[in-house]
Amino acid sequence: MNIHQQYSLKKHNTFGVDALAAYFAEVTSIEELKELLTYAKEHLPSHLPLLFLGGGSNLLLTQDFEGLVIQLSLKGISEEKLNDDEVLVTAKAGENWHEFVQYTLRKNYGGLENLSLIPGNVGTSPMQNIGAYGVEIKDHFVSCKVLNLQTLTVDEYNNAQCRFGYRDSIFKQELKGKAVILEVTFKLSTRNHIVKTEYGAIQHELQKMGVTNASIQDISAAVVHIRESKLPDPKLIGNAGSFFKNPTISTEQFASVQALHPEIPHYPSGDLVKIPAGWLIEQCGWKGKQIGNVATHEMQALVIINKTGQATGKEIFEFSTKIIESVKDQFGIELEREVNII
Repeated sequence: MNIHQQYSLKKHNTFGVDALAAYFAEVTSIEELKELLTYAKEHLPSHLPLLFLGGGSNLLLTQDFEGLVIQLSLKGISEEKLNDDEVLVTAKAGENWHEFVQYTLRKNYGGLENLSLIPGNVGTSPMQNIGAYGVEIKDHFVSCKVLNLQTLTVDEYNNAQCRFGYRDSIFKQELKGKAVILEVTFKLSTRNHIVKTEYGAIQHELQKMGVTNASIQDISAAVVHIRESKLPDPKLIGNAGSFFKNPTISTEQFASVQALHPEIPHYPSGDLVKIPAGWLIEQCGWKGKQIGNVATHEMQALVIINKTGQATGKEIFEFSTKIIESVKDQFGIELEREVNII
């Protein structure tokens, strides 16, 4: 295990932003992680901030990181059959999310197919309760093991203890900076799969594919086609996927907004109403708009891109602030960033 100093993080974040880490190390096991944290406590400057990296896909570096960056490269997938209909599948934090989903589909395990092609690693998936096309992590999440950063003991959190919300969990609240996820366990179906095709453009895509009785593999293929047609590949152009959360507002506020904008798309969510952030941004004229090195994607206004490849994190942050202000001025709705700002 090597600890690097003044290490470039350009290749470790999907925005492709160049920022330096005062210290950087990669770990491939829990033992290495504990050893590194113990060493850092004893030999590196006191109160050194820590930043754990997975795939770097939900991260915006607005400045150099004056602390220790730890790349979590824990790998491995294991299974435990529960009965003829269900199986527990556990993946280590460093497994690539999409590759993990494809693994489950090759085994004909159902549940995660709607979450295909979401960037990032397994370990970060519970943090913001990732979701797409009517499915969220919490729907199939059983538990996760985490390392307590104070005691260096391994704890386990079940679904209820994680307190999942919309792009939220205990790991973004009380446990932020206090624990790191080591592995995640999901309960998946082995037969008689319940497929979800009613959300978004899945049904339309399946029709284009000539599929009438969709398998979980068909749904994954449809989701991949949709995402590839709308979202830029981070390997080709820097981005972090959806930059903003879809806002939820009260029914009273929605009535006021709808009175001025009758065409506004919306989805009931309990006592609240969810509004597509991409629609709001597009209505404000931001779709495909570029300022300096930064732009919104021409196919999806919800995605901010490092258009020239030369953008700084500060530029991207300031660009997002302008979008927030624009939507607030026109609709009275305040967007919230989904991306973790450092």
